[in-house]
Amino acid sequence: MIKINEIFYSIQGESTFAGNRTVFIRTTGCNLRCTYCDTKYSYYEGEMWSFEKILQQIKEYDAEYICITGGEPLLQPEIHKLINILCDLGHKVSLETSGSKSIKHVDPRVKIILDVKTPDSGAADSFLLENIDFSSESGPASTEYKFVISSENDLNWSENFCRQHDLLTKFTVLFSPSHGQVSEKWLAERILQKKLKVMLHLQQHKYIWLPTTRGV
Repeated sequence: MIKINEIFYSIQGESTFAGNRTVFIRTTGCNLRCTYCDTKYSYYEGEMWSFEKILQQIKEYDAEYICITGGEPLLQPEIHKLINILCDLGHKVSLETSGSKSIKHVDPRVKIILDVKTPDSGAADSFLLENIDFSSESGPASTEYKFVISSENDLNWSENFCRQHDLLTKFTVLFSPSHGQVSEKWLAERILQKKLKVMLHLQQHKYIWLPTTRGV
């Protein structure tokens, strides 16, 4: 049993899997309280679901891609069993996590997106550095690092973090503008000026639908 906030079917708006038809499994609960969080409803809302019920719901959408998100999915140990089942069924599974919990035991077939929290998030000290050692540098399930940028300070901090831990030469690094706080154009121009080896990362679903629309 896993406490689920919602399961929905949409277009993936984030990571290098963006654009694909995807079933999203949003778990309940988060150990962080980021200032820009757009899914605060996932902190507490949810019900216990059996694996059978989850799989039946997923089957209805006939989607190859599955995204496990939250909240923080790794707060619930049973998530690993669900991930293993989904991989065994042939799904392309991605996991969105803050990196505040260890990814050591995550199925190696899963693409992990580590959302490293910047200073303006209010949770900059939450990332477990050991997760870098457990990250995959190559293959279809290679780890991606995401930084949500809310200011010039966030940008500089993120660049320094990447260089300090040699992320830019080993992994796909995503810099995403914090919606409503900095513009996409500003971040694009700063990436160009600094010649950063990162990808500008936009939350596509917030442009297709309203930014506040739930279940997309």
